[in-house]
Amino acid sequence: MLTKEKTGLIVVDVQGKLATIVDDSERYITNLVKLVKAAKLLELPILWLEQNPEKLGKTVPELTDALASISPITKYTFSGCGEPAFVEAVKKAKVNTWLVSGIETHICVYQTSLELLNMGYMVELVSDCVSSRTVSNKELALAKLARKGAEVTSLEMCLFELIRDCRSDQFKEALSLIK
Repeated sequence: MLTKEKTGLIVVDVQGKLATIVDDSERYITNLVKLVKAAKLLELPILWLEQNPEKLGKTVPELTDALASISPITKYTFSGCGEPAFVEAVKKAKVNTWLVSGIETHICVYQTSLELLNMGYMVELVSDCVSSRTVSNKELALAKLARKGAEVTSLEMCLFELIRDCRSDQFKEALSLIK
C-alpha cells in the first residue's frame, strides 16, 4: 500500500512534438497534470526529467505550469538513472517507492523504472499517466515491467491509496482534481 511518507513521483520526458503525438495525448497530458497537482497537494517529492531538451524541445506548457517551482533534470541517456544528478535526487528524496509517469513507456519510462527496481526501489507505473506512440508498445512495457517486479496503478487508484481516509485534510481538494 502506498503511503505519503514513503512515495515520490517521477515525470519522464513529456516534451515537444512527441508529447502531442503519443496515443491519446490530450487525455494523457490532462491526467498527468492532475497527478502532479495531487502529488504537490500531498507534498510528495517530485523529480522531473527532460531528454535532450535542445533537440526534443521543452516540457509541454500545461505540465510546466503544474511543475512550477521544480527544476527539470536534463538527461541524455534514455534511463534517468544514467544521469548522476537524477540518481542523487532519487537518494536524497528518502522514499522507497516511486510513482513513474511520462513518455515513452517502452523507452525512457521503461529503462528508468527498470534501473530504479535494480537499485532496490519499488516502482508503480501510473497506467493512465504513461504513453507511447502506439498502444502495443505501452502495453508491452507495462507487462514486461510487471514481470520484473513493478506494480501498475492508475491516477485514481494511487491517489485514494495515498489519501487513505475521506476525513483527510487533502481529500476534498484531491477529489476536485479527478472529477
